[in-house]
Amino acid sequence: MSPCRSTSGRTCGPRTTSGLRCGPTSGISEHRIEAPASAVSHFLGAVVTQDAAAGPVGVQEFDIVDGQQRLTTLQLVLDATAAAFEERGLTSLAGQLAFLTHNGTMFIGATDSGLKLRHTNRDRAAFDEVMLADPPIDYRELEHGDSLISRAHEYFASHIGAWLDAVPEQTNARADALAMSLQLSLQLVIIRLTADEDSQEIFETLNARGTPLTAADLIKNYVFQRLKAEGTNTAEAYARWPFETKFWEAEVSVGRFATTRSALFLGQWLVSRVGREISPRATFSRFKFFTEHESNRTMSELLDLVTAQAKTYQELTERAAGSHADLDRVALHIYRMSVAQVEMTKPIVLWLTSPESTYRKETVASVIDAVESWIIRRRLLRLQSSDLGRVAAEMISAVRSASDAEVVAKVEQYLTGLVATSTYWPGDDEVRSMLRTMHFYRRFSQPMQRMLLQAVEDWYRGYTSEGRSKTGIRVHRDKHQVEHLLPRGWRAHWPVADAAAEAERDDHVHRLGNLTLLTAPLNGSVSNTAWLGDGGKRTALKRHDVFLMNRPVIDDSAEGWNEAKIAERTDAMITALLETWPVPAAHEGKTVDRSSRFSKATTSYADLISVGLVEVGAVLVCTDERWPEARGTLLAGGHMLYDGKTYSSPAAAARVVRGGRSGNAWYFWRVEGGAWLKDLREELVRREG
Repeated sequence: MSPCRSTSGRTCGPRTTSGLRCGPTSGISEHRIEAPASAVSHFLGAVVTQDAAAGPVGVQEFDIVDGQQRLTTLQLVLDATAAAFEERGLTSLAGQLAFLTHNGTMFIGATDSGLKLRHTNRDRAAFDEVMLADPPIDYRELEHGDSLISRAHEYFASHIGAWLDAVPEQTNARADALAMSLQLSLQLVIIRLTADEDSQEIFETLNARGTPLTAADLIKNYVFQRLKAEGTNTAEAYARWPFETKFWEAEVSVGRFATTRSALFLGQWLVSRVGREISPRATFSRFKFFTEHESNRTMSELLDLVTAQAKTYQELTERAAGSHADLDRVALHIYRMSVAQVEMTKPIVLWLTSPESTYRKETVASVIDAVESWIIRRRLLRLQSSDLGRVAAEMISAVRSASDAEVVAKVEQYLTGLVATSTYWPGDDEVRSMLRTMHFYRRFSQPMQRMLLQAVEDWYRGYTSEGRSKTGIRVHRDKHQVEHLLPRGWRAHWPVADAAAEAERDDHVHRLGNLTLLTAPLNGSVSNTAWLGDGGKRTALKRHDVFLMNRPVIDDSAEGWNEAKIAERTDAMITALLETWPVPAAHEGKTVDRSSRFSKATTSYADLISVGLVEVGAVLVCTDERWPEARGTLLAGGHMLYDGKTYSSPAAAARVVRGGRSGNAWYFWRVEGGAWLKDLREELVRREG
């Protein structure tokens, strides 16, 4: 979390307060009534503050580095209690608590609210309003009455009031005990830093030992610490911080990993910048390394860039979720990948749509065509996807410097060069062979079936990767019904002669060619009826169906719908899918034997030189943030010059840098301004293996 400041603070408030309870305080107060001489306390935790620059007069100000949530909640409890006291005429007790929440008039400037705790994020207006409201407070009349801050204040005020009035003859005694408990029995540990101490380091250490914060929380705190160090007005900068809305705070799942959308986006944005796959747990540390060692921008400039891309990301996501919106190529890709539950292409989208990008809209669409084809074809074959995130990230690194005229060819070359089973781009023959007999209905989820059938419908409307249809509109992405033309319960109206024919029919009923899209009302009326006749399914389709993909079915089935028709339509629909997601001409999509001449185990540094992937004299720089200044020169035969001495290999030089410890030098060095050695090795294995 980011720092708050007491008295005239600058930054953020709680993630939530409305769910907190005031039980410990009332329990302590009741104990104090029963045994006034005994001392009972409740420990609230630690708060880290940092001295702010002192002014010539006035109260000392502190940035709150950690503990904003508990301090905000405590201030709300104190003020709500004071309001309850005021309503009951207990003005002296209310004044004691007001002293803990409001500064005296002699310290209040012309533009100062007088509150001891100040926020400068989205909670500021709501916090100031409810804390400055005169009791009794009508929360419904507050401008921010629906905020978590106001709801928390109302909760505390109502429960405290109910507790005070529970025993009418003890109201005053209860109020005295509660006031004393709030002032004397709640304990905080205060860690006070001087203005020149590293508050970020303290913040990270404390939060590493408690409930883990998201990467977005940690990055936010780090960003605003850096902005403060740069002299940026952090109050104004908060107006640019986009991640405190319902959209960004929503929880999303990536595989088995659940996180906030903001944390996911920041990780994806970082991948788009560094061209390396990044674990969600490493997002924050990698972000720090990027900003401190790889980016030549100020934090304010980076914030502008992140904000601009976050806006684009949100617009694309929300547009893609609209079932009737006319989507451009990028938004259509976002929709399709959301259905397929694929996040690995988001960094590619962020790279292509960056404010700095010089790629034309048509170029971006062509790159998306290639990437989406690679993903969808692998998904059609149900191939593993565990290694695809790494490949997508490294593709960005490999092609990001390409011009508008070059980038599409380079992306296609990169993807067609993938030959491992875990990453290759399947060709037409393999996809057609698999889909002809696949039980399509059983192999894919309903949303995935619907999305693929929508693509087939779009193909019938004239949409392919070649351009826009003359019909001018894609099928709406409503939740259409996926219908079996030959029904699953076919035995009632579609009898066959013998057991062999039954087996053949059962084998065809779930194939791609037997599936279609229908509107829900039509689907409900025709689902299990016979095919022919006035009340049959074909007649109903002919009268009421609106999908172009069903017209050939109606036209070609006057004699009935059977296995031969299903096989014929399956081939036609496979063609639609292949032309929707094509591969480059002559691409076969074959994998190679793993016993290649070159492999990760046998490739040497000298091999990289011999095939021209790196030149003698290339400067190698260290990728490990612990030794950012380490650099050397690659020599003939794979030797390396480092710190004035020649070593037998980059691995030997890396051992010296590490102080004698061994490690994997393929990951330790990269070409200055270029690829990591491990990536060059993988490129060699792909090309020469």
